[in-house]
Parts: sequence; C-alpha cells; structure tokens
Amino acid sequence: MVKNIFLALSLTLPLIGCVTTVPYVATTKHYSVDSDTYQSTGKSQRIKTIVLHYTVSDNERSIKTLTTGNVSAHYLILDKDDDKIYNLVPESERAWHAGDGGFSGRTVLNDTSIGIEIVNAGINPEYRDALKNSTLDYHPYDHYVEFSELQIKKVAELVQDIATRYDISPKNIIGHADMAPPRKIDPGAKFPWERLYKEYGIGAWYDEADKQEIMNRRTLVAPSVQEIKQAFRKYGYQINNSDEWDKPSRDVIYAFQLHFRPQQPTGVMDSETYAILQALNMKYAGRDDFY
Repeated sequence: MVKNIFLALSLTLPLIGCVTTVPYVATTKHYSVDSDTYQSTGKSQRIKTIVLHYTVSDNERSIKTLTTGNVSAHYLILDKDDDKIYNLVPESERAWHAGDGGFSGRTVLNDTSIGIEIVNAGINPEYRDALKNSTLDYHPYDHYVEFSELQIKKVAELVQDIATRYDISPKNIIGHADMAPPRKIDPGAKFPWERLYKEYGIGAWYDEADKQEIMNRRTLVAPSVQEIKQAFRKYGYQINNSDEWDKPSRDVIYAFQLHFRPQQPTGVMDSETYAILQALNMKYAGRDDFY
C-alpha cells in the first residue's frame, strides 16, 4: 500500500513541474468612454511651475548627463549657434530635474513642473574655490558666467510658449535656487530675469515705485525676523521658523537676491531686499493658482 502511494507521488511531481502560466488575454470591451456628455469645471492644468537651471558643464557633457543618467530635464538649450531647442522628455512625462525643495506650497515640483536646462559653466573657473578658506559666504555677481544672447532669446521664446499653454502664474517661473536655496544657486546672478520680464513679459518683477515708496517710509517700525520670514513665505519661498538669520535663512535671502537684486547678492537682509520683497507681495501675493 505504501509503495503504491510513493509511486503515485512520483508520477505526479514531474507533472507539477511542467505546469505553465496561462497567458493574459484581454477581454472584449463592451463599454465606451464618453468624454463629451459631461465635463467638470473644478479642474486646472497639472503643470504649475517652470524651473530654470544651468548645467555647470559644456555642451557634450551636458547632453551626456541629461540623456544617460538619473538626471533629466524637459528641454536643453545648448551654447552653440543653431536654431534648435532640444526636447529631452515629453511634457506629459515627469523629468528628474528639481529634487528636494519647494515653492508656492508645493514640495514635489518634479510632478508639476517643466524643467529647462541651459548650458552654462555657472561660476568662472578662477572663482570656484573662492568660498573655501575665505571670508566670503556667497559668490558675488562678478563670479558668475554670462549667458549668450542666443540662449536668452531661446529661453524667452520657449518660456513664453509654455507659460501661455499652461496658464502659469508669473511668480511660478523660477530658478532652481528659488526652490532649493540650501543646495542650489542656478541659474545664477547673470541670468537676466529683469530683462525677460521687461522685454518679453516673462516671470515676475517688482514695480520700482512700490519699492521706493516702501523704502521711503520714515514712520515704519522695523519688522521682526519672523515678520520678514512670513513675507518670504507669502511670496512662495520655504524658510524656517528660527528667530535669527541662521545659514539656512541666509541661503533663502541669497537665492531671492540672485533673482531680484542680482548685482548685490550678499545673503544679508537689508532694507532694499525687504522693500523688493514687499513690493512683489503687493503685486503678486494671492495669485498662485495652487490648485
């Protein structure tokens, strides 16, 4: 009897090893998707932000980095005389360009942004070690590398198109430094934000009259650190709650100055920086389109 059981098992086991998985076969569709009869009004574009970067590299290395590694961007603007803007990732897909940080209440910007990389060395070679063993905490204006005229024209045309198609708020056209002040400084002090605003209607910029009016107030009580930090948050910057201008807080000031007072990026909070911040809030606060 026992021998018969073992015989039966020995005949069954090889059959178990030969069992194959039945391939998946799609079922016949019986229903159609109707996209016309009903439409919701509670909706908005998924793309909310444009983030501008420089590559800190030349053309060849920038192409290799952005096409073969774990870093990517939707668009690449090379430093050469051609008529092309290179689309590396479809706008419908998520590029890996923003990383940790946030702006205007959003903290995962890769999900809701278009990333544009511009080939630029960033800091001139002779100044790259200037912050080591020196009294400098931040790179001044002269340390940065200029962008070519053709690059600026390409950026202008591309950003105008994207901002129009996705109805992007002017204040949500930002630099990498604006969303990640502790670790990024691109596109740097020589990226011409003011020119793009005045010549092409791109991005946000303050009104000089508002800035001067704020600076000329004689009876204004000096704002506290917390009041100034709240003003940064109101505009969109992420900044901590400490009662002092510690290094992370000064990184935010420096990023703000790179964008809105690039000739004097010091990382130090002063009356002009505060006036620019308040003028921007007068003009743009409450226009996020967060949803």
